[in-house]
Amino acid sequence: MSGSDRQPDSGSEFSYHLLRNALHGFGRNLAQLAPEEYRQVHDQAARSFDLESRVLAADEARGLVISEAQLDASLEQLLSRYASREEYLQDLGVNGLDEAGLRRALHRELLFDATLQRVAAASPGVSDIDVGLFYEMHRERFEAPEQRVARHILITVNPDFPENTRAAACARMEQLVEKLSGRVNRFHDFAKRYSECPTAMQGGALGDVRPGQLYAELDAMLFSMQAREISPIIETEMGLHILLCEKIKPGKRMPLARAQARIRQLLQERQRRNRQKAWLAALPERDPAPLSETPAPRPLSGDRYARS
Repeated sequence: MSGSDRQPDSGSEFSYHLLRNALHGFGRNLAQLAPEEYRQVHDQAARSFDLESRVLAADEARGLVISEAQLDASLEQLLSRYASREEYLQDLGVNGLDEAGLRRALHRELLFDATLQRVAAASPGVSDIDVGLFYEMHRERFEAPEQRVARHILITVNPDFPENTRAAACARMEQLVEKLSGRVNRFHDFAKRYSECPTAMQGGALGDVRPGQLYAELDAMLFSMQAREISPIIETEMGLHILLCEKIKPGKRMPLARAQARIRQLLQERQRRNRQKAWLAALPERDPAPLSETPAPRPLSGDRYARS
């Protein structure tokens, strides 16, 4: 067996990392992996196990306590993914785990997460100046686009029906445009009577439309129209349309007072992540763990060990 097929002599804890990395990286059980895929999973598991070990050896991990209730909840979450307890125990056994070993692995994982949370909590606070600068530098994030309140009438084109051949559909739509001339207030009645779109039941109402919501041909026309204007005939893959632009709702920017809580949370999360990354990068290297020959585990019955 080559060096890449060997694993740290760490028992259940490393087996748990193998399972997690196989399911996360390939979405398949270990025994379903090709040899090269298994080697990749093994190398990834060695790295993730080493990182976990270095984190747990750091001063920041000292004094942290994972309660029995937390461990019980994690185990119950895994158990709930099985049809029976017997199936759960069988999966553990064929993959080099038992309940005690899985509990140890989960305890390490919870300690790892708790340590990173403690590190993140030491990140600097976000000032009002930071919030204001972000708002000014990313003004586009807080701008609501212009919207149009619109209705439409659709006549479909279908050569299998004489009344819906392209020529017949065009003639019908031209008659509607002529009848609607100067009668904007009747548009919803005409839509109910003549439109072949499900929106006919609501008088052709499309509601508040933002740029990019409609077919490109309709979108371009609607956002070039004036309020209470009826469009010329527009053709899309659905058929022939006419639009009514009932109202224009101008775009507006969210004021800083409303945006600041969202900005502060975003900046705090960014600082927490940066603090964690910098701290992890500064962790001292560990001496390589001894290696032991261990065959690849047999298949899991599912992705029950993948982290939620």
